[in-house]
Amino acid sequence: MSDRTIQLKPVMNPVENARGLPNEHYTSDQVFDLEKRTVLFANWTGIGFGKDIPEPGDAKPVTFLGVPLLMVRDHDGNVNVFQNTCRHRGMILVDKPKNIKRIIRCPYHSWCYDLNGDLKTTPHVGGPGQNTHANICPEELGLFTIRSYLWHDVVFVNIDGTMQDFEISHQELMSRWKEFDQPHFHGGPESSFTLEVNTNWKLAVENYCESYHLPWVHPGLNSYSRLEDHYHIEQRDTYSGQGTLVYQQLTDTDNNVFADFEGLSARWDKGAEYIAVYPNVLLGVHRDHLFGIVLEPISKDKTREQIELYYAQKPDDDLQRRQHRTENAKLWKTVFEEDIFVVEGMQRGRYGEQFDGGRFSPAMDSPTHNFHHWVASQVTRGEP
Repeated sequence: MSDRTIQLKPVMNPVENARGLPNEHYTSDQVFDLEKRTVLFANWTGIGFGKDIPEPGDAKPVTFLGVPLLMVRDHDGNVNVFQNTCRHRGMILVDKPKNIKRIIRCPYHSWCYDLNGDLKTTPHVGGPGQNTHANICPEELGLFTIRSYLWHDVVFVNIDGTMQDFEISHQELMSRWKEFDQPHFHGGPESSFTLEVNTNWKLAVENYCESYHLPWVHPGLNSYSRLEDHYHIEQRDTYSGQGTLVYQQLTDTDNNVFADFEGLSARWDKGAEYIAVYPNVLLGVHRDHLFGIVLEPISKDKTREQIELYYAQKPDDDLQRRQHRTENAKLWKTVFEEDIFVVEGMQRGRYGEQFDGGRFSPAMDSPTHNFHHWVASQVTRGEP
């Protein structure tokens, strides 16, 4: 048994006597790199949103934990993810979002790939005017494909290629939210925002999982969605979060509400759920809109949060409805910004050398403990 396994054993105890993850999981560059490979590369991790590449031929480069990736929408409407690296000399293929039509062309020596990553042309590879060479086999030199899956418009990837299929690993959650497997539409520019937070990415997940902090951190939200109106959501090794029984639809100046998703059961009349899909995607569903948050770990103490809001009805240019969406986005932004001082404060607190990971409230903290347990299990399983 390795020293780290011994160190993490208390984290994997039942919540009644468990400890939280040790400080170094928030303050150590070495452990940040270890988690990068054992937690973030080895699972289905969010890197972006399909709404950023809406049209066939749209391409968006993404650098995730140093890895250059390229999201591409093909002509069948599917999202593909490739390593954004030419197979010839390692040149970055696309350096900014754009529509590349049908061909991914390397700007260095003009090797060209189709939207499925297949190598199509290699100009002058056999000498001037000779576009083939016996030693260059196009069938063996397609782009490195990164396993990907699009769910609720989040682009999930499994960078190391070892995880079981998304539909298998997340089948319970997909079944739980099956009613929301229907068209949903991004709310437009007013429904998109990014937060830069000076904290470790895991603290953002931990905070999102639980409702215990609502009375003190979110007094406005708690005024109508009280602590006692919430319930825990937990699925060992996959996700955790919270739900509310008193969701209230936002009304506009004429007392209109957003259109509902079709065919929802009665549980969603007043119900809403907020789930952290391990490792780094936070999702919320309501009868009339949903949101997704992708947490991008920048360093051990910096995280970028990309937040996108979606609706059951395709947005139009009606001024009143646009203002309605803007107000909804402002409300959510306020809630998420209220959390910043908490997650940044916990990050600073993790440099207290005598802090031992902390203790959990068995009644209130089990969703967060579930996440700690999962991280510890991933690290111990994947450590060399």
